[in-house]
Amino acid sequence: MPKFDYAKAGVDIRQEEKAIKSLASVIKHVRSGFGKPILTSHYAGVIDCGDFGITITTDGVGSKILVAEAIKKFDTVGIDCVAMNVNDLLAIGSEPLAMVDYIAIEKPDEWVMAEIAKGLEEGCRIANITLLGGETATLPEIVRGFDLAGTAIGWVKKDGIITGEKIEDGDVIFAIPSSGIHSNGLTLARKVVEAAGLSYHDKFEDKTIGEELLTPTRIYMEILDVVRECEVHGLAHITGSGVMKLKRLKNMKYVIDKPLKPQEIFRFIQKLGDVDEAEMYRTFNMGMGFMVILPESEVEKLEKLCEGRVVGYVEEGEGVYVKDLRIDA
Repeated sequence: MPKFDYAKAGVDIRQEEKAIKSLASVIKHVRSGFGKPILTSHYAGVIDCGDFGITITTDGVGSKILVAEAIKKFDTVGIDCVAMNVNDLLAIGSEPLAMVDYIAIEKPDEWVMAEIAKGLEEGCRIANITLLGGETATLPEIVRGFDLAGTAIGWVKKDGIITGEKIEDGDVIFAIPSSGIHSNGLTLARKVVEAAGLSYHDKFEDKTIGEELLTPTRIYMEILDVVRECEVHGLAHITGSGVMKLKRLKNMKYVIDKPLKPQEIFRFIQKLGDVDEAEMYRTFNMGMGFMVILPESEVEKLEKLCEGRVVGYVEEGEGVYVKDLRIDA
């Protein structure tokens, strides 16, 4: 079996970054006055609404949907849709309020839509948000199966926006565990499983491979308590590009020298596809779904508010390291 990486599986993160920069370079218009932008190009954007900011972000479930279709299980992908949006709002210190969804389908299917709705409802309950509405488009000439995405809004006090600019030498990195693979890196995971001739119905621990890959993305609502109670310098939702998401924050050197133990699904994929360790950490969350960067003196307080532990530290320099591996090289 060939040695796998994300690019060979069909997703080239670096090429994707270039394409996004090309798109962003053309879009120049900026509103002034009420509703002018306070923050752009971060986990979420923020617009000025006087005493506070309205936060907004958008994301989808990605190719996790193909696993759902393979085993005909659609009742959790709605949780992923909510989670991927809500977690990005939380990653700038904002409180989620509401969202809308967009479902593009090849052909209408009442049962599938009802199953998707179960996950959306559960995700909204966990996040304490309202699904205000959305859009369903039947596009048989474009879509095979369906695609699910959403846009979420929240609010934040303008002096409470967390961008990472306060990160300093000596801060520590605290990781909160993920629930598993979440909704990123599924293209690589699927290609590895399929190339090995395995079925998503094959056993994996006490589940099937498909059921394990569909474990819903964790929604990190405890972050609201964290930012209220602790001096937080930076937040990172670990999604596409793995721990390289730390580079979205202040340009410093991030060293993860004591990472959380990844769930077995990650090592299963790595062994099956002969995937390099660095590639695993720049593709998947590797068991660390959310990170909080703060002074070491705040850790004891943080430990009372959420699950997890200190996994590393920040120092002057640049780059993201897991033990001796430079991940962003």
